[in-house]
Amino acid sequence: MLNRLIEFSLKHRTIVMMAALVLLAAGIHLGRKLPVEVLPDLTKPTVTILTEAPGLAPEEVESRISIPLESALMGVSGVTRLRATSDVSLSLIYVEFDWGTDLIRARQFVQERLQAAIPQLPEGIFPYMTPVASLMGEIMLVGLHSPTQEVDGKDLRTLADWTIRRRIQSIPGIAEVLSMGGGVRQIHIQPDPDRMRALGVDFDTLLHASHEAAGNTTGGFLTSRPQEIMVRHLAMTTDLNAIGKTVVRHLEDRSVLIEDVADVVWDVEPMRGDAAVNGIRGVIMSVTKAPGFDTIDLTRRVESAIDELQANLPDNIRLEPLFRQSDFIENAVGNLKEAILDGGIMVSIVLFLFLLNLRTTFITLMAIPLSFACTLLLFYLWGLSVNSMTLGGLAVAIGIVVDDAIVDVENVYRRLRENAFSSQPAPYLKVIASASAEIRHSILYATLFIILVFFPLLGLSGVEGRLFAPIAIATMVSMAASFFISLTVIP
Repeated sequence: MLNRLIEFSLKHRTIVMMAALVLLAAGIHLGRKLPVEVLPDLTKPTVTILTEAPGLAPEEVESRISIPLESALMGVSGVTRLRATSDVSLSLIYVEFDWGTDLIRARQFVQERLQAAIPQLPEGIFPYMTPVASLMGEIMLVGLHSPTQEVDGKDLRTLADWTIRRRIQSIPGIAEVLSMGGGVRQIHIQPDPDRMRALGVDFDTLLHASHEAAGNTTGGFLTSRPQEIMVRHLAMTTDLNAIGKTVVRHLEDRSVLIEDVADVVWDVEPMRGDAAVNGIRGVIMSVTKAPGFDTIDLTRRVESAIDELQANLPDNIRLEPLFRQSDFIENAVGNLKEAILDGGIMVSIVLFLFLLNLRTTFITLMAIPLSFACTLLLFYLWGLSVNSMTLGGLAVAIGIVVDDAIVDVENVYRRLRENAFSSQPAPYLKVIASASAEIRHSILYATLFIILVFFPLLGLSGVEGRLFAPIAIATMVSMAASFFISLTVIP
């Protein structure tokens, strides 16, 4: 079979060379489309449940929220581990599933259990699932501040939540944009105990009136042939004066209003911590990506959106990136690419010193780009990314992929020289086919032995398997491609 492959390649040399050029072009083109990351995707299928409980201490959060939710989630199909974190006013539960679990289906199972658990939680407490995010998903930190400090923190937070966050969130591949600092604007009704006592208003009455002060309600329908008219009570407003005019109770000669017993002001919700940009109070936004998206490409699109937003912001407001994960990725991948290039140069020098012939050196070196192009093509088809592990595998393979080619080239070159000095020279194609056939089994066995060395890495499970399997895949595919090229393109 191998002999027929060699003979076919020599007989159809033009077709083989054209196919090699197409393979090289396809590998380069598709390789540019591969997502670039620091490490392989190590994100185990996990559903994160966040529950906010304002005012509750960690002990109460654990006993009244975390434990009931954990109990409800026990027994969900495919769950391998449940972890809970209870903090001041906050509960986080991590539901981990087996590798390979369909995350969308897993979230559906969790949602069903959450709906059943809500009646067991304190009134007004509702857990929700956070967006699907990658393990190393925080790709950027973006800062919003006023260098002249003319814009208040709560105004910056409003701008971040209602304008900037929505623009960045609209980019495909962005899982979540979380704002920190500045303070969320709220309308506060601040009771005055002395005025409440003087007018006979208790706290529950004021609280009820406050709820009724800013809300829309329906009044049903009025039927007037041939029309049906919807009756609505429109009271939702942010006008402080209108809220202050809301009636709390009626006395004999007058109505008691909210503004009579309390101050209605704009303020911020209670804060635990704040944010600063370059020492100036501001807002920091954490941008998290979804799994399976290219970090570098997403970063470019987010930066483009930031430039677009900055062009429309006032001169006294600055929006700027503070942290870019892509910087680390570019440095790490750049170092590995440089190592591969240096390795290629060293291999070229050694080959020339060994063969002492530029033509045979060039033919042998063809195995490197063709093998790597085939590897990148398979990476694209298998959905793998370019990362430090896959590039490490290619760096390991760069000195090995030329082994098959150099053995073939050296033997063919020697047989051609012997044939040239022979009294009855044979056709050179026959000599090449015979010389390649002589060492085909040696090349095959050597390639198989090297592949078998890396094969056990594919048997690793869990995070270890996800981390080290790409090295084995890159090396094994490169070696298999090198063997095929040594029997087709090289002759």
